[in-house]
Amino acid sequence: HVQLVESGGGSAQAGGFLRPSCTASGLSAGNRWMGWFRQAPGKGPEGVAAIDSDGASNYLDSMKGRFIISRDNARNWLDLQMDSLEPGDTARYYCAADRRRHGPPSLRPGDYSVWGQGTQVTVS
Repeated sequence: HVQLVESGGGSAQAGGFLRPSCTASGLSAGNRWMGWFRQAPGKGPEGVAAIDSDGASNYLDSMKGRFIISRDNARNWLDLQMDSLEPGDTARYYCAADRRRHGPPSLRPGDYSVWGQGTQVTVS
């Protein structure tokens, strides 16, 4: 069955870094959008970064210059390099995937149908 599994979250000090990753099974990452989303307590989900199968990426404006999304289609693997972490980055981070469509990879959670269970990121 289709499964996305995140790992590599954790705790960090403000200004530090983390690098969560996501592995996919039961689906081919090729020709799919893959993205990272987050949800903080009491808030709705928001798109952080997304990438298509050719490597074109899309970022939430506040992430530009701090986060880098990358993927390995052959390994069905996605990760998110998170630098210069801020307490406001504290949230549960989710990996998601869906078929690629026209235009840049979407940051809208509703455009993704396959989701992982998430990994917690806490910045203090």
